Amino acid sequence: MKISIGTSTLELAEGDISKQQADAIVNAANAQLSGGGGVDGAIHRAGGPTIMAECRKIGGCPTGQAVATNAGMLEAEKVIHAVGPVYSDGSQGEPELLASAYEHAFSLAAELGLKTIATPSLGTGAYGYPMEDAARIAVSTAIDFLRENPGVERIRFVLMGSEALNVYRRALEEAAPTQRLKLPGHD
Repeated sequence: MKISIGTSTLELAEGDISKQQADAIVNAANAQLSGGGGVDGAIHRAGGPTIMAECRKIGGCPTGQAVATNAGMLEAEKVIHAVGPVYSDGSQGEPELLASAYEHAFSLAAELGLKTIATPSLGTGAYGYPMEDAARIAVSTAIDFLRENPGVERIRFVLMGSEALNVYRRALEEAAPTQRLKLPGHD
């Protein structure tokens, strides 16, 4: 599923983020950049040890921000490690920090001259961010970014499972109600 934002495209896909072909793959990292489970673990396993070696040199990343490393053996030029917030109750700055993590990831990719970005749903795994709220923040942040940064050709949200894909589809329909969603095979 995809929509056009100016000359750019915002896409939703179900799949494995570590298997995406994109200039930049966003990693749902922790603040210590120490690897972990879920998306973070999958990216490190698929990319190999050079990603972790570079993470160790960087040392860490504050919540709501992002840093870039090499992509190792992934089908990408860079991995952008974005640190989303641990969800408490939504009143501890979590929405702003989640939006900031996406903004920093997308901006860093653009600064590096990267045109295509694949990103997971940040914060919705071990960090416990409610999927519906996170999807609305993610989609609106991506739309705003693409409107202001036409040099980025595509942002693709790569989601685990049809339930997550459907939640993001609903968020995209809410955020861009006048856009017609293009379904796979109906371009």
